[in-house]
Amino acid sequence: MSAYDVIVIGSGPGGYVCAIRCAQLGLKTACVEGRETLGGTCLNVGCIPSKALLHASHSLHEAEHNFVRMGLKGKTPSVDWKQMLAYKNDVIDQNTKGIEFLFKKNKIDWLKGWGSIPEPGKVKVGDETHEAKAIIIATGSDSTSIPGVEVDEKMVVSSTGALELAKPPKKLVVIGAGVIGLELGSVYKRLGAEVTVVEFLDHITPGMDAGTAKAFQRTLKKQGLTFILGAAVQKVETTRTKAKVTYKLRKTDEEATLDADTVLVATGRAPFTDGLGLEALGVTMSDRGMVQTDGHYATNIKGIYAIGDCIDGPMLAHKAEDEGMAVAEILAGKAGHVNYGVIPGVIYTHPEVASVGATEEVLKDQGRSYKVGKFSFMGNGRAKANFAGDGVVKILADAETDRILGCHIIGPAAGELIHEICVAMEFGAAAEDIARTCHAHPTYSEAVREAALACGDGPIHS
Repeated sequence: MSAYDVIVIGSGPGGYVCAIRCAQLGLKTACVEGRETLGGTCLNVGCIPSKALLHASHSLHEAEHNFVRMGLKGKTPSVDWKQMLAYKNDVIDQNTKGIEFLFKKNKIDWLKGWGSIPEPGKVKVGDETHEAKAIIIATGSDSTSIPGVEVDEKMVVSSTGALELAKPPKKLVVIGAGVIGLELGSVYKRLGAEVTVVEFLDHITPGMDAGTAKAFQRTLKKQGLTFILGAAVQKVETTRTKAKVTYKLRKTDEEATLDADTVLVATGRAPFTDGLGLEALGVTMSDRGMVQTDGHYATNIKGIYAIGDCIDGPMLAHKAEDEGMAVAEILAGKAGHVNYGVIPGVIYTHPEVASVGATEEVLKDQGRSYKVGKFSFMGNGRAKANFAGDGVVKILADAETDRILGCHIIGPAAGELIHEICVAMEFGAAAEDIARTCHAHPTYSEAVREAALACGDGPIHS
């Protein structure tokens, strides 16, 4: 029986970051992982492979639509799907092997197998039981479906199956207009598919700033995606060669069907805690299956902690990473902390969409007095040169103090630009602080400065 200071169950972004931080702080650490590779959903079948396909398909789009305009002439590339998947798999391999290297460098033991907690202070992996002063549950989440829709990962797929299709579909129906559905829908649209997105709500991207969501939907429609909103999917039937999606419009009860080669079910994710033995231990769970924790990530059972997708909060890899570092620091006697008001969210379509802090809807509900500064990328020289003028930066600031309350960006490199605002919000900055900071020209980031100027006397280039 091995004894550790900390055993982390799960090696996704929350788990592996937590394990590394624990080891850095001098704690003897092990990490349990049942997959053949480290990295969890994100690195193996989520964030990283989907970004590889987004990059590859966007490169094809540039070759098809913009190369000639720049004087780059020649035969438009054809799609070698097997090679594109091989590229994606190579990206996965590089990242997962990188984590293995980091585990060895930090002297973290990889306990290979699926873990369970037979009693507080003990973790069982296979036939072996290990002791730990602290056990951290970082088991993540799994994709969910809806009644009447059975995922077979061949014709009716989750995000996992959508990354390993035998060939790009000619007709793709996406159930759910959230981040995953829109990203993968964009990939296959660029690869030639006819893409229809069916969403239960009357708008896309639930929780996003409403004005930003509407602008985003307009952009995606211009790219050729079709949206059916306010529609409840009733069932999906499959034959050997195609699928039929039946949906009902919520306002009229009118029923209709769609034919597809492939149906992507992107209706959300749920915590994955099966097999851990939490019920027998008496760990308190929420109605939605989340592990309940206090402000220091501790469960109601002494010595057992939880982080990431299996606890409350947004299911984001970087949120899990921050929690992993925070709980490691708490266990080492430091003051670990996560500022949940400054966790950015990004959709990696083209253009990208990024946000942090409050939406206008939240501020209105709170009765807050705020001002809005906007700037279009059409006024940004770098964006126009790169055929990336479609989009806008919107900054929300307190009407009295000018303190930045939120930011919402559609545009080129939005996922990178948002972090200037994240840092500003961490330091309690005002929009004027951004506006008075010199930004290099020509850069996309000038659009952020212009939006900050718009919170005051007005932007220069609009």
